[in-house]
Amino acid sequence: MRLYSWNVNGWRAACRKGLRDWVDNAKPDLLCIQESKADPTTMRPEESRLDGYSSCWAVAQRPGYSGVATFSKPADCPARPGLGIQRFDAEGRVVITDCGDFDLYNVYFPNGKKDRERLAFKLDFYAAFLEHVNHRVATGRPVIFCGDVNTAHRPIDLARPKENQHISGFLPEERACLDLWEQHGWVDSFRHFHPDEVRYSWWSQRTDARSRDIGWRLDYFWVHQSLLPRLRDAGIATEVMGSDHCPVWLEIH
Repeated sequence: MRLYSWNVNGWRAACRKGLRDWVDNAKPDLLCIQESKADPTTMRPEESRLDGYSSCWAVAQRPGYSGVATFSKPADCPARPGLGIQRFDAEGRVVITDCGDFDLYNVYFPNGKKDRERLAFKLDFYAAFLEHVNHRVATGRPVIFCGDVNTAHRPIDLARPKENQHISGFLPEERACLDLWEQHGWVDSFRHFHPDEVRYSWWSQRTDARSRDIGWRLDYFWVHQSLLPRLRDAGIATEVMGSDHCPVWLEIH
């Protein structure tokens, strides 16, 4: 089973740039989209669909902002939007899919660059999300979560760590949240298979950074340690264009 996650920086824009052709070639079993910036109720049915997939969308109250969508090849996978916390769900940041014997969380974590208030919101989201998924696991339900985490965890995960140590996305308090995930039994699947590989999943569009590979690894699949025996591989599809992010993927038995 191959799962993909991709911040497309606008669903309509990504579709114009060949997203459907990429899906036809990659054939993901589940596809998690972040930053959809779209509401399926305002689109023609064919605009919001992928042939052969069922979908569930989380839509922000603010039009053209945030948003996630999960597309499932097994059409009977139940899915629902939101964490049940209004201040976060108003921004359309989570879809939860029942994949049979585990839950898949598609998450667009907040960006903290705007100001200290948004940074505090981001850290609050991290804390509330960890509490939520830890509780889910404590009930006996394995969990995988994926998406744009908006933080590079370690110096290997961005091209210029020293220059960005005071920038949101690589602040000590943000990175400490990801450390806490690990302490609670969550595993960064890409690092599990590729501990020393330098790969990025996001590049600034303002500085032609992608052609020079001056990037950040902001997109992840985090897997609860109870699922480790079922993992097969994880990777980053840097060759895929169409957004300032590229897809990341996970193979699980």
